[in-house]
Amino acid sequence: MATTARKSTKRASNKQFDKDQLVKFYEDMLLIRRFEEKAGQLYGMGLIGGFCHLYIGQEAVVVGIQHELETGKDSVITGYRDHGHMLACGMDPDGVMAELTGREGGYSKGKGGSMHMFSDEKRFFGGHGIVAAQVPLGAGLAFAHKYNEDGGISVAYYGDGAANQGQVAETMNMAALWQLPILFVCENNRYAMGTSNDRAAAVTDYAARGKPYGIPGARVDGMDVEAMATEAAKAVKHVRSGKGPYVLEAMTYRYRGHSMSDPAKYRTKEEVQKYRTEQDPIERLREKLLTEDMIDEAGLKAIDKDVKAIVAKSADFAQTSPEPAVEELYTDVYVSA
Repeated sequence: MATTARKSTKRASNKQFDKDQLVKFYEDMLLIRRFEEKAGQLYGMGLIGGFCHLYIGQEAVVVGIQHELETGKDSVITGYRDHGHMLACGMDPDGVMAELTGREGGYSKGKGGSMHMFSDEKRFFGGHGIVAAQVPLGAGLAFAHKYNEDGGISVAYYGDGAANQGQVAETMNMAALWQLPILFVCENNRYAMGTSNDRAAAVTDYAARGKPYGIPGARVDGMDVEAMATEAAKAVKHVRSGKGPYVLEAMTYRYRGHSMSDPAKYRTKEEVQKYRTEQDPIERLREKLLTEDMIDEAGLKAIDKDVKAIVAKSADFAQTSPEPAVEELYTDVYVSA
């Protein structure tokens, strides 16, 4: 099989982040981690039905990128591994968890579930269950930003499996042709469902997929939140300045299976453990905070305690929120024109 040599992954960050920013990165990633762990528990208890794709291990990608966006101004759209993106956008954990459990207090009133919830306030446009379907929609959001001249940009997240879908290439061509303000983010967790990159793509340099259309790109260490935020700053500056699209490929790794029903037997326990012990984004930042005396163990424990309280509250809210009324089936079907 024809393959290309791996491009070097940018690890070291050249942007300086102060203590407060690093602690905020840590808090945001830990919130996603604890939330997803709780979601996994509720799924096991039968309180979450349907599909559920956890973001555990990939937290640095969305936290690093969202740090560079303007909440309420820039648009975000992603695929079905989306809970982390919602939280990073500032959506209320109570509403997210309630939607996962199909309750009235959820962001889509209990009708969207894990893969289809939205927040107009935070300009989060889903969660989409069809592989790569969110990418052309992201271009539509970018077109709206350009048409309205509001200064916003669109960020479309997708996985390495989605990168091989034809509509991604078509969208890149159109986005480049119209110079749309869109940042394409390929979250490369190395396995499209259960198939490794090398078995699915002749060329696995996803950051270069935009080159035929004149779109620049970069590959970055998606397990390093500082590296992610640094490269995101460059990419966002490029897009927001009117220079057109940009592609970021975040090299990351999911610890759990593709979904809750996936036993992930296509990879070894040793491989997963290696990533957990050597590249975990939260542990890497935790070690830096401690070794550089930015915070002590007591401070980290206090953060974890606060985060666990937020997640516990969201689980309680989800379980006490009522199920949607039958009449809710007939709402939000059409838009008044």
